[in-house]
Amino acid sequence: MVKRKGIILAGGNGSRLYPITKATSKQLIPVYDKPMIYYPLSTLMLAGIRDILIITTPNDRVTFEKLLGNGSQFGISIKYKIQAKPEGIAQAFLIAEEFIKNSSVTLILGDNLFHGDFLVNQLQKNYLLNEGASIFAYSVSDPQRYGVVEFDSKGIAYNIEEKPINPKSKFAITGLYFYDNSVVEKAKKIKPSDRGELEITDLNKMYMKEGKLNVEKMNRGMTWLDTGTTDSLHEAASYIRTLERRQGLKIGCPEEVAWRMDFIDDDQLYSLSIDLKKSGYGEYLQNILNESKNSSGSYKY
Repeated sequence: MVKRKGIILAGGNGSRLYPITKATSKQLIPVYDKPMIYYPLSTLMLAGIRDILIITTPNDRVTFEKLLGNGSQFGISIKYKIQAKPEGIAQAFLIAEEFIKNSSVTLILGDNLFHGDFLVNQLQKNYLLNEGASIFAYSVSDPQRYGVVEFDSKGIAYNIEEKPINPKSKFAITGLYFYDNSVVEKAKKIKPSDRGELEITDLNKMYMKEGKLNVEKMNRGMTWLDTGTTDSLHEAASYIRTLERRQGLKIGCPEEVAWRMDFIDDDQLYSLSIDLKKSGYGEYLQNILNESKNSSGSYKY
């Protein structure tokens, strides 16, 4: 069985969201009814990952620890590392080298939100990856903001270009990356770009050159949101609010994910709901517990 660990990169200055983020990490601000970091945390948990490292700034570590603790309430382990200075996404693997050790690893950006049909299946399938890398591509209207992947006539990815002026494709690479254990040594070989950063695109190109990069296109039934700007933050909050109010189900709720993944049992979920009941969040947790006891229609992932 593959042993896979997870990393949430929640550092940076959040300058695109100033003045909102001048006093707090952007990953701690709300996306509708939950802190932003709940969404990437839930995504890793849905993949089956229970050993997670959060990389954050020196100023924000204490607040993250106050919010999430050591993760035991969710049936997982959460550790913390400091990113003193943001120097590119690939820097995460250098910071996390001691944490990764001999494991495969999945990195998710702390301001990325994923939702939709077949997401859980794709996540859990890639959990089992023990050689090479797997990344996700999503069709966007503004690909020049992202790393863009090009596909040949057979749908095979053959090139990646970082924030191109004239994109040759609409498929942007999302902030979710599955890597084997060679990722640390590869990251050590990356040289800073003209922006002074260790680019994740350069890392992905190393795997591509070896013929070991799998690129999965996310279909129309899936949603990827980068919540790093005020407009995209508002869009994400509106999306979550609309779906939750329509369906009566929460998105990015780590307590529920932990329970449905059997990381915690009924009693543990009920205990988590007590302190949250006045906000309605705890009431929701109690409702899904009651539904599971009173109906055979309840499900687990």
